[in-house]
Amino acid sequence: MRNKFIHIILVITSLILFSPAAFSQSRVGRHLDNMVLEAVEKLGNGDVKGAEELLQDVLIVNPSSDAAWYYMGEVAIHKPDVNQALKCYTKAVELDPDNFWYRYRLARLYSFVSREVAVEQYEQLIKDFPKKSDLYFEMLDLYVSQQEYEKALDAIKEIENTIGSTESLAVYAYRIYYTLGRGEEGIEYLRRYNSRYSSPVVLTILADNELAMYNDSLAIMYYNEALDLDSSYSHALLGKAEACRIFRRYDEYFPTLNSYVETQYAPSYEKTEYLTTLVEKSDLQFLRRFMPQLDTTMQKLSQTHPGDSLVYQLRGGYYFYTGRAEEGLSQMRECADAYPESFSAAATYVEALMLVEKWDELSVEGRNAFSRFPTEPAFLEMASIGDYNEGRYEKVLEACRTILEVAPSDSAKTLRAWSTVGDIYHMLGDSKSAYKAYDKALMINPDYVYVLNNYAYYLSVEGKNLKKAYEMSRKTVDAEPDNATYLDTFGWILYLRGELTEAKAFFKTAMLHGGKDSAVILDHYAEVLFALKEYDMAFVYWNLALQKNTEDGVPGLKAKVERKKAEVGR
Repeated sequence: MRNKFIHIILVITSLILFSPAAFSQSRVGRHLDNMVLEAVEKLGNGDVKGAEELLQDVLIVNPSSDAAWYYMGEVAIHKPDVNQALKCYTKAVELDPDNFWYRYRLARLYSFVSREVAVEQYEQLIKDFPKKSDLYFEMLDLYVSQQEYEKALDAIKEIENTIGSTESLAVYAYRIYYTLGRGEEGIEYLRRYNSRYSSPVVLTILADNELAMYNDSLAIMYYNEALDLDSSYSHALLGKAEACRIFRRYDEYFPTLNSYVETQYAPSYEKTEYLTTLVEKSDLQFLRRFMPQLDTTMQKLSQTHPGDSLVYQLRGGYYFYTGRAEEGLSQMRECADAYPESFSAAATYVEALMLVEKWDELSVEGRNAFSRFPTEPAFLEMASIGDYNEGRYEKVLEACRTILEVAPSDSAKTLRAWSTVGDIYHMLGDSKSAYKAYDKALMINPDYVYVLNNYAYYLSVEGKNLKKAYEMSRKTVDAEPDNATYLDTFGWILYLRGELTEAKAFFKTAMLHGGKDSAVILDHYAEVLFALKEYDMAFVYWNLALQKNTEDGVPGLKAKVERKKAEVGR
């Protein structure tokens, strides 16, 4: 602080010492002006502090320096200190109210602080400086931001009277009319503009309007006029293509669509978004009928945007959707190889492998993806699905252990991991380890019905701890009373406990919710009915079970039914 004070004193002293004799008042003024210029230079070089110190020195000597106040405002903006900037700009305007730049800078700053004040200042600026065309556009934006749409329309008329009509103004006016719910007035405005000038943008908006009114001939006429002015205008190309598709003018649709996908003036995401919607929403009959034309379109898109990840994924999905899984996989593999850092590319490829049940490749690619994205255990989960279906249960357990290590705080993933560990150990015949894993899962979520059901069912099969099995299974049917699998488990536990009438009620409910499609559930129901001595109905359900039975269903079912018949003399 002492050094700065000495600096100020030296400046003042030097001005006083040399004032009457060696320095005239004008030379002092020139010296101060030079200091302002030096401050401006420092500010331009990023030396905000140095600029501020020089300007403060100037204002100590001459507090009426409008330029110093103005640039002090610029210093405040750099800090940033908006309130200080407003004070400095306001002081500069007070000192020189005819300076356009001072007033303009103040108005611009107010547009971020108080739009109402900014509107007042812009209106006065336009009044005082009517030839400054930029003011009208900025005033227009302020009106719109304040939702003063009628004033905005008046401003557009003023601009047109001052500098003439432009395409951007015409479109701006149309959008304001549309916002006001006066779309037809906006269209009339564009028609008047179109009668005097030529604009592909305006013509395309007019075409879109006619298309919305199902005036196909008029819409396509406008699109063609727009394309006569600019053959690569993507919005007109896409609009015309869509009009031809809607009105089934397919001889024009595909050539126009191909021109659209080949233009360099539309981004790939816009094209892939349109084609994705087209494929997903079109019926299979359309896709099969025009598959050669669509194949050509996809090929042209790839040529226009070679190596684009969005295009790879679009083509992959398209081939899958049209029943060509190998071609789809090929596209997704190329995308994953071309973009090894892309999570979505890797996920799409791995999910596709799971969809087509390529279990070995799923195991390998899922682990490869996990090595690239070690914070995404979902890839390991998918890899383990491949291992499970190939009977590689130890690899499934290994994947689950890794998931538990890398995502210990992710309850959803650890819950699934412990559940899978329990299922695998049970398949391997290690019930003790299976139940430990299930207990771990239920510590995370005591109401997880998947584990509760499996745990309860396996206990019931072993005839162990039926009380615990009952309590767990009861939770599942309370949570999902129309789940046939859960109803079967609970009903079977009731049967084992000797509660036959109660068991029958739950099996009857299971039959209403899909239980008739399961040989296991049908067999269990038949057992309950047999125990109740309802032999006729028991054998009806056993016959149904025999029809539904598979290798994974009820082993030895046919022999068991024969024994049951012998028991009752049938």
